[in-house]
Amino acid sequence: MLSNPSETPVQFVKGVGPARAKLLANLGVHTAEDLLYLFPRRYEDRTRLTPIKELKAGQTQAVAGTVIVGGGRKTWFTKKHVFEIVVGDDGGRIFCVWFNQPYLDKYFKVGQEVVLYGRVEVFKKRLQLTSPEYELISAEDRSLNMGRIVPIYPLTKGITQRYVRRLTDACLDSCAARLRDIVPEAIRKRQGLNRLSQSIRQVHFPSSEKERQKATDRIAFEEFFLFQVSVILRRQSLVQKKGIAHRIDDKLAEEYEAALPFTLTGAQRKVLEEIACDMRKERPMLRLLQGDVGSGKTAAAFFGCIAAWRNGHQAAVMAPTEILARQHYENFKFKGLKTALLISSMAEKEKNALCARLKKGDIDLVIGTHALLEGTVAFKSLGFVVIDEQHKFGVGQRALLSEKSVANTGHPHVLVMTATPIPRTLCLTLYGDLDVSVLDQMPPGRGKVSTYHFPQEKAPAVYEKVRQMVRKGTQAYIIYPMIEENEKMELKTARAMFAHFQKFEFADLRLGLVHGQMDRLETEEIMLKFKRGELDILVATTILEVGIDVVNANVMVIEHAERFGLSQLHQMRGRIGRGEKDAVCILVGDPVTEESRARLEAITKTIDGFKIAEYDLQIRGPGHYFGRHQHGLNELRADPLTQAAILEKARKEAIDLVQADTQLAQAEHKLIKETITKRYPQYLEMLLAG
Repeated sequence: MLSNPSETPVQFVKGVGPARAKLLANLGVHTAEDLLYLFPRRYEDRTRLTPIKELKAGQTQAVAGTVIVGGGRKTWFTKKHVFEIVVGDDGGRIFCVWFNQPYLDKYFKVGQEVVLYGRVEVFKKRLQLTSPEYELISAEDRSLNMGRIVPIYPLTKGITQRYVRRLTDACLDSCAARLRDIVPEAIRKRQGLNRLSQSIRQVHFPSSEKERQKATDRIAFEEFFLFQVSVILRRQSLVQKKGIAHRIDDKLAEEYEAALPFTLTGAQRKVLEEIACDMRKERPMLRLLQGDVGSGKTAAAFFGCIAAWRNGHQAAVMAPTEILARQHYENFKFKGLKTALLISSMAEKEKNALCARLKKGDIDLVIGTHALLEGTVAFKSLGFVVIDEQHKFGVGQRALLSEKSVANTGHPHVLVMTATPIPRTLCLTLYGDLDVSVLDQMPPGRGKVSTYHFPQEKAPAVYEKVRQMVRKGTQAYIIYPMIEENEKMELKTARAMFAHFQKFEFADLRLGLVHGQMDRLETEEIMLKFKRGELDILVATTILEVGIDVVNANVMVIEHAERFGLSQLHQMRGRIGRGEKDAVCILVGDPVTEESRARLEAITKTIDGFKIAEYDLQIRGPGHYFGRHQHGLNELRADPLTQAAILEKARKEAIDLVQADTQLAQAEHKLIKETITKRYPQYLEMLLAG
């Protein structure tokens, strides 16, 4: 039997070894405990699979049968590789087809038992599965793979479903009993929670749907509970810090709005009041400002900068890119306010001079990028901090900026902004340490943005439509997922299509190309040319996800749209429709998976970022939505959207526990302290150190 699962490298689990340990690392599995927490992404009830003759077109189904015949061929026109098999059971047959996967010729053998999962279609009057998930079944481990509720895991190249099931089953036998219950026994009894080892086994190999749900709820409770303890501890530490109380009256908001070239929305005025209310207090504000692309977050945020300046303090705005920082710097002017731009590309001499002025207090507002975090940057008296597009920065980075004030007057007020809305029901989960403001109104006078989806075969017609619209005076973006060709993927690329467009479809128009491998200054110059109207069409990669505002750019084409995430598609679409004219976003792509179809269907339904976020959660599940790279947190495997009641129970227990033991000093809470310090190190920022 293995020792502590959290300290046992996965390579020492029976059936792994060094080579497969490297493959499992691609799934985030490094220890035996990681393997036990690699939860299924879905389940197939193989106790009663639908017979082939009863399948219906349009449904997504699991199908079991035997390979009757199979083989590969190349299409006559495009010369693409197509692999087809016919699978049959006692009552019917179904055709299965895969594109550009020649290795399948050696994978499937006639007579093999196979399970397939995909969307059933009718093609040439026959049932067909296009690019279904597949799994070969062998007699030796049939008990794990058939005749039961079967787990379907996330995979990586070189790892199969059968292998993960066999490995997980062995790991459960050898070390599940050694998993430590982190939730105190009193809480487990109060909430009716089973032992962790019992629940972990039922999550992987459920004896029934009822037991699976019970086990999932138990593990969700523990995960929510631990996360909420860390959030509440952080909130508690912030409340205890000394802030800078500002004097802000209603006249300042009126003066600020009068200086703007547009009228604030009701939602913006509400946010201004929330910011003012926080800044009047002696504890530092830590507020999240959520708002869709184009909802006017920046205008609301800069009010706090003005308020800090009027109270004799400085303000800082940190943006994720130089071009966005420069846009903020050029757009925001206020009479008497001394503003500066600090970016990495500045000459060292210029940067040093600027830092000296900041430290002396000669600059009221500095707008910059990560350069603001450099050790040479210090403020005379920093009173207000804005973090733009907060998901691009770690929690530790925003904390570091807050500590750069020379004067010991108190911690600055902090506003973090995001154009990637979190569904309202989930704000407590991720941002329980923050107060939340929402901009749910768009500025008046904006044009309508319409979104359409066309298959790749319609691309020539799409280009002609773009040409017609550009000829009428608008500008256009054409976006690609890749810069250069990849032998394994037959995709159009930004560089190749830019050259193609110059010779053919748009030969008489002015084109520009930007992508992530270009020199920063070259990229910035081309984007500024586009903004000045010196280019008609900008061919680009996802570098435009966070970009500049070009009011005249009202057409966007996103090619191979099925390869982009839903939030990413929404962010890119937000680059158009920034002015009074209507805008058109055209998605070109051939989705083959259920998830990619769902993404394109969702993005064409709505332009509401909050609804997009809800769709994204439903499609991808929270494990990917709350990615550790996005938030600096370990992924939440539980789904707070569908388990809100459990989240509320866990939060209440967490609040009671922290109130009773504010430093988690009691012996019975030692394991909780160890776990959250290890699991959320960036988030806690060493709050529990010592």
